[in-house]
Amino acid sequence: MTSPRHLLPTLCLVSAALSALVLGPVLRSGHLLYRDAVSTPRSFVTDPALGLGDVAARAVPQDWVVATLSRLVDGGAVVAALTFAALTLAGVGYGRMAIRLIPSARLSGAVAAALVAIWNPYVAERLLQGHWSLMVSYAALGWIVVGAVEVMRRPGWPGWAQLAAATACAGFTPTGSILAAALLLVVLMIPLVRTRRWRQIGTLCGIWLLGALPWLTATLVGTAPATTGSDGFTVFGARAESGLGTVGTVLGLGGIWNADAVPASRTIWWAAVATLLLLTVVAVGARWLWAHRDRHDRLIGALAVLAGVTALAVTIAALGPVAAGLSRLAADVPGVGLFRDTQKYLALMVPFFAVAAAAAVLAVRRWVPAGFALAATALLIAAPLPDLAWGVGGQIRTITYPADWATVARIVPADRGAVAVWPTGAVRRYAFTDVPSLDPLPRMVRAPVTDSGLLTVDGVVVDPASGRGADVDAVLHHGGSPSSLAALGVGWVVVENHAPPTALAGRATAVFSGPDLTLYRIDDPVAGAGASAASRAVVISAHLLWSATVLLGVGAAMWAARRRTPR
Repeated sequence: MTSPRHLLPTLCLVSAALSALVLGPVLRSGHLLYRDAVSTPRSFVTDPALGLGDVAARAVPQDWVVATLSRLVDGGAVVAALTFAALTLAGVGYGRMAIRLIPSARLSGAVAAALVAIWNPYVAERLLQGHWSLMVSYAALGWIVVGAVEVMRRPGWPGWAQLAAATACAGFTPTGSILAAALLLVVLMIPLVRTRRWRQIGTLCGIWLLGALPWLTATLVGTAPATTGSDGFTVFGARAESGLGTVGTVLGLGGIWNADAVPASRTIWWAAVATLLLLTVVAVGARWLWAHRDRHDRLIGALAVLAGVTALAVTIAALGPVAAGLSRLAADVPGVGLFRDTQKYLALMVPFFAVAAAAAVLAVRRWVPAGFALAATALLIAAPLPDLAWGVGGQIRTITYPADWATVARIVPADRGAVAVWPTGAVRRYAFTDVPSLDPLPRMVRAPVTDSGLLTVDGVVVDPASGRGADVDAVLHHGGSPSSLAALGVGWVVVENHAPPTALAGRATAVFSGPDLTLYRIDDPVAGAGASAASRAVVISAHLLWSATVLLGVGAAMWAARRRTPR
């Protein structure tokens, strides 16, 4: 039997090995540029990076974190390291959670839980969509449960410190904050309300607010619209996979809206077999947990209920009339659009799946040694998804930016107007990449880049254009009048040379022209078109409070754990 002191290093080693197997191509030199994943050599703390740009604060505080760290280390290495750390900590966190809830699971059960957390369709599809930052939030969920168990069993500041750090890490993305809120409600808030522990309830609410502070503050202080288009839930709802239907797909942790962001093995009949094998592990573990429910933490039941409710809610939200109604609601009610990519919320099923995997090992251990039980469980989990390995079957890999991008980034200063881009729109398909991607320029230059917020998917307008970005795009589409651009605060226009011709040539000064990009300077841009100094100060303060919560929480939890470790 492995002692508790030796379990954590082994779990870390296994989780790191699995993460390296998944992210191999990402860990090499270069930068990510595919779908929603964008990393650049250096990024900057611009208004959009703080959530104060022309569109909603969807990448807060992740952009601020990357911009801050890229002052010291190449931004590509920062994103790769954060993604690797997220997957590794997901394995360790869910493994520790399994041991806390089922102590008899021991190392074999913890490894099975870690394997489920790292090797599943949800992780594969979100990585393929480029949602590396969501993996940070996803990893925090297991640690939130561990922190909740600590708070309930050993009331005191160390448990609350760990819980605060995990909740703040979940707040790395706005979606992560919502995931954390749902999990905290089930595992801690409801028990605290039942026992009327009002002081602890206040502390818990304060912890969640600290974790969500950057994007909440940016949303309140900023001027970007908080509502979305009227087709969001219809376009972004969970998608049924081959032979499974929506229910089977959701239960198998798959179904991302983008059919192109799916491992090859999930696009054929094999998806049904893979889902059946995963659910077999969960069912065996759930049966064992039910048979021994009197011996284990009641929190497991709460996680099971959360998984079931999540699966049901995501399935119902994908139904045509329901999706249409929710879409209309999101167009009128601020904040509802946060939930439109409903498949994201299947992360709330993983805590119970991880515990069930650990219990499945226990169930099989009645007949075979622990090693064989773990091997059998691991085979049923990993073998059905072989193409998660090595960048999801080689689909995720790094690129090298052409030299023009670095040149333009050096020329554009922070204090001489915003940057507009031709052709307009946020999505690009460059010759040096083989999949569509977001425009990397907003993360590469010191000045804010205008953005209309227009988002179309398969010809459907999901988010309409609005604000200053829409006005800039209209000017560019009608010839690019320098005086009109200057009146909107635009000081620079970057033209991608593969785009249709622009009338800017001869009307504005071309300060750089290369094989890929041409940079025009717009004279006398109107100042003050961006966020105010007061707004920036408030939002930066919120980011600093958030980062202090993470660092102090982790430090306090480690100090307390070290004091408890027997010498």
